Amino acid sequence: MAEKKGTYYITTPIYYPSSKLHIGHTYCTVMADAMARFKRLSGYDVRFLTGTDEHGQKIQDIAKNKNVSTQEYVDEIVDGIKELWKTMEISYDDFIRTTETRHVERVQEIFKKIYEKGDIYKGEYEGWYCTPCESFWTETQVEDGKCPDCGRPVQKAKEEAYFFRLSKYQDRLLDLFENNAEFLQPETRRNEMIKFVKQGLDDLCISRSTFDWGIKVPMDEKHVIYVWLDALSNYITALGYPDDPELYEKYWPADIHLVGKEIVRFHTVIWPAMLMSMDLPLPKQVLGHGWLLLEGGKMSKSKGNVVDPVVLIDRYGVDALKYFLLREYTFGQDGVYTNEVMLRRMNFDLANDLGNLLSRTVAMIQKYNGGFVPDAKGSNETDEDLKEVAIGAAPKVEEHMNKFQYSLALEEIWVLIRRANKYIDETMPWVLAKEEGDKEKLDTVLHNLAESLRIVSVLIHPFMHNTSGKMRKQLGLWYKEVEWEDAFTFDMMSGEQVAKGKQLFPRLDIDKELEELEKMQGPSEEENIELELKPEIVYDDFDKIDFRVGTILTAEKHPKADKLLVFQVKMGTEKRQIISGVAEDFTPEEMVGKKVIVVANLKPRKLRGLESKGMLMFAENGKRCEIVTTIADDGCVVD
Repeated sequence: MAEKKGTYYITTPIYYPSSKLHIGHTYCTVMADAMARFKRLSGYDVRFLTGTDEHGQKIQDIAKNKNVSTQEYVDEIVDGIKELWKTMEISYDDFIRTTETRHVERVQEIFKKIYEKGDIYKGEYEGWYCTPCESFWTETQVEDGKCPDCGRPVQKAKEEAYFFRLSKYQDRLLDLFENNAEFLQPETRRNEMIKFVKQGLDDLCISRSTFDWGIKVPMDEKHVIYVWLDALSNYITALGYPDDPELYEKYWPADIHLVGKEIVRFHTVIWPAMLMSMDLPLPKQVLGHGWLLLEGGKMSKSKGNVVDPVVLIDRYGVDALKYFLLREYTFGQDGVYTNEVMLRRMNFDLANDLGNLLSRTVAMIQKYNGGFVPDAKGSNETDEDLKEVAIGAAPKVEEHMNKFQYSLALEEIWVLIRRANKYIDETMPWVLAKEEGDKEKLDTVLHNLAESLRIVSVLIHPFMHNTSGKMRKQLGLWYKEVEWEDAFTFDMMSGEQVAKGKQLFPRLDIDKELEELEKMQGPSEEENIELELKPEIVYDDFDKIDFRVGTILTAEKHPKADKLLVFQVKMGTEKRQIISGVAEDFTPEEMVGKKVIVVANLKPRKLRGLESKGMLMFAENGKRCEIVTTIADDGCVVD
């Protein structure tokens, strides 16, 4: 076994059990699982935490609408989540639920500590509240009575509340971002948080009194602790802080908080400020990964455009799905999921490259050497080149994994796999087998192929441990545990008896599979949604609208809203600033120079502090926005 190198604590977000999870949540958890397995294999004492965030008004409202108790509702959803992680073979060490007694009592102690520090005070909150987002907004932040983040209606709220002095830690947080570049990655996320903190931080509302599904404020039980102080504390309450600190003292601070980009702000502003208030160490690093998009649109439970990972696992196996998720997408960037891309990756990489290499090698060892791995009998330039690639792969995989570059790590493994396949074509064992004097050369080729596959079986273990086990069984290595150090050494096999097994990954008929998956997905979103029309208008109403054609001169992200883009639009000789909520569908760069239709006589309004004079016309195609445009000359009236 590998020599222990120290501890390693990695966490996923705790998922919100409003309904069953989709492949986007799976993506995050698969990444964490692969890293946990890699660190264990390479000698670390790993603690891997996941769980569920079960409090809040949204959960209570859903349960009420379903006529069940809130606890019954979350219990059912959490059972499904745990079953999914079992199906995905996720190797977590602990699953924390925020409704567990261990968490509830420890959160109350954390509240007391921050309160005694003088960083919590009672006040009154008045403003707008978005239940789905569990977020409060000011008058200037709300857009036409809707949440600036999700676009759903907000409700006026006025209630007594406790506040956390987040503003007190503004300078320390800014120093953290500016002087510790590794704390938050990728760089784009860090820059966003620097800009956010520089705008000024308001104190944070951390209690509610208008509903009771939550942890009671210890000194004032008519209040429940607001969701973020409750949820974020899970990373240390699961370690026993503050009353049973053995695990806390061993594993804290966390090495990695792995989160989606939409909750980076909570993990890198609110959470560090809470820890600063308690004089506790900060996590070493927060990584904000991108979203999996469904043909350009974000997967959303409310939209119904999600992909069920269980369907894919049942059909193709858990290792195939894990490989696709980790290989196809670049960490930190959004990626588009399509069934076709997944199936092609499975065919080319798994069936053709890896599966075919193992099958051919085992078959040749059985046919040409009685089923036993021979010793090498010499070496030439071609042999040495294969060996160099083989023993050079592990250091490169290790380097990429330490940077969370899963796709690049897997690419290094496939460099070896492709090189081994090419080695077969170069050496032509079937020709060597016909010549009696070439037996030593043949033995060397078979030995080198078996060795290369042995190394591959070690390297892929963190990503596809089942496939690794199947490979080792066919190679006659069933008796030996997988050890990371073995991937750095060639010529370890001698006399193992190979055993032909089933194809690792059967080749797929892509057209047929696409048809089957489409059937399994059921009716399209459009078939399920009943069209809701606004009140009728007469022609005179429509005639009041002044449509004009403009050209986008510049585009940039809104400094205070991730979903808004700020455009400078030229119409004739006039230039206007127009703001649109399309940042999830378009980058600023791709919008510059576009011809767009403008509602020119719309009353100006402020969106998150910036004035918007007009509206750009976009159409929703069910998956993402598309620009409504024309080939008319700039500045012409559109009739």
